[in-house]
Amino acid sequence: MNADPNITVMTSREFNQDTAKAKRAARKGPVFVTERGTVSHVLLTKVEFDRLEAGRGGAPAKFVSLADALAHPESAHIDFDVPERKGFWGHKVPDFED
Repeated sequence: MNADPNITVMTSREFNQDTAKAKRAARKGPVFVTERGTVSHVLLTKVEFDRLEAGRGGAPAKFVSLADALAHPESAHIDFDVPERKGFWGHKVPDFED
């Protein structure tokens, strides 16, 4: 299983007994933690996790404020659904879709 020298495999017992070792190993590459011989968890550094998320179109590293998004609409996509609302006075939010 461990053909890549940057991958570390640890049992859950080894991981629990020496988390510092697991963190050091994660700086070199992923750490696979096994339970009864099956990989159950993978430990990555935050930098590596962010790199993987960015590569698959994950959440942006920085949230954009509404003011910034409105100032630069080409750089931000905002999903906003107006909930149907029947308030105190029985008014309904108009439908702006048409």
